[in-house]
Amino acid sequence: MKFSASSEQIDLLPYMARWLLLAAAVAVLAGSASAFFLFSLEWATAWREAHPWLIWLLPLAGFAVGWVYLRFGKSVEAGNNLLIDEIHDPKNVIPLRMVPLVLGGTIVSHLFGASVGREGTAVQMGGALADQLTRVLRRPPAELQQQRRLLIMAGISAGFASVFGTPLAGAIFGLEVLAIGRMRYDAILPCFIAAIVADQVGLWWGVHHTHYVLSQIPSITLWGLLAVLAAGMLFGLAGMLFAKTTHGLSAFMKKRIAYAPLRPFIGGAVVALAIWAVGTQRYVGLGIPVIVETFQHPLPWSDFAGKFAFTVASLGTGFKGGEVTPLFYIGATLGNALAPLLQLPFSTLAALGFVAVFAGAANTPIASTVMAIELFGPAIGPYAAIACVISYLFSGHTGIYRAQRVGQGKYRRMPEELQSVRLGDVDAHRKEEDKG
Repeated sequence: MKFSASSEQIDLLPYMARWLLLAAAVAVLAGSASAFFLFSLEWATAWREAHPWLIWLLPLAGFAVGWVYLRFGKSVEAGNNLLIDEIHDPKNVIPLRMVPLVLGGTIVSHLFGASVGREGTAVQMGGALADQLTRVLRRPPAELQQQRRLLIMAGISAGFASVFGTPLAGAIFGLEVLAIGRMRYDAILPCFIAAIVADQVGLWWGVHHTHYVLSQIPSITLWGLLAVLAAGMLFGLAGMLFAKTTHGLSAFMKKRIAYAPLRPFIGGAVVALAIWAVGTQRYVGLGIPVIVETFQHPLPWSDFAGKFAFTVASLGTGFKGGEVTPLFYIGATLGNALAPLLQLPFSTLAALGFVAVFAGAANTPIASTVMAIELFGPAIGPYAAIACVISYLFSGHTGIYRAQRVGQGKYRRMPEELQSVRLGDVDAHRKEEDKG
């Protein structure tokens, strides 16, 4: 069969038309779902702040969400990890019930005061809704599996982009999050179209994203680069510690408490008592006002430690939501607190911590760097790139998404038996190697 450039371009036209339509459909579904979610989240947060006593119902709320998932949601309980597993090893269409379950579970978590985020909800809704389009496709089995992968990736990108208002970062996140050191370039078109259109759909529905204003971004100097490099190391260690602590607490609770609804019940009681003890709800919910504060004036170390502890307690015991916005809070407050030590403007280090702790915890340095540019402007780009890459390296082979694959070692070649292994199974494989 002869190959010619002209025939390649002609064959490309129906391919582009198909994916433009599919990606646009994914974007409308994911962008609309995210808009509804964000409006619901706004209501839940306002209601909780107006009625502080709701925090005492957090244990019951956690029990209720845990029971609903035990009764109806076992097939979708893995959340983001289920999406990643289905992309790597397609088996069954993701049940549509994932959408109302994660939406309702997250709203309840925020309404009663758990410290959780929103990215997980938007990504799961986007991926699940996108996968439903598989049911209407008429393709050969092998080709259908490939299209399923791309559809779910597009849904992930659309969900991330629409919930944060960062279309380019959202597109890259959907490409980068699947495996460490490896990207799927065949998904570039659907991921970028879905992310850009989903962001516009959210804006069309009236979504307003938070704008962060940096008071100062210093010019590039040798000291500035060295300081950011040092900060990047600490951001990476913070991301690694967050992932390991959250997974560790989750494993401990599953081992000690067999009945799943009791785990968030106990976690909710601990969080409620802790809020009463510290006398503030500063560390629960999304914490956007505190994140905004990190760009305005210096904050104490207790804000970093408080949010870290409350988020680990919430997510590690089974509350639904996401990790990313709490990671933004943790990173921004850590950067703010490090500023006097590193002699850099606190707003600059807050912005770098905002994206770099996430980069290390999620193993997505490129998406995080682009997010910094979209949120804070192009001048932050060089510093953000250094902070995110160093954080990514220093977080090691761990992360918040246990279904990520090890495509390539971060700084040296991984043994063949560890390549394509789930990130959550790396330690177990290493222990078996040591025994052998």
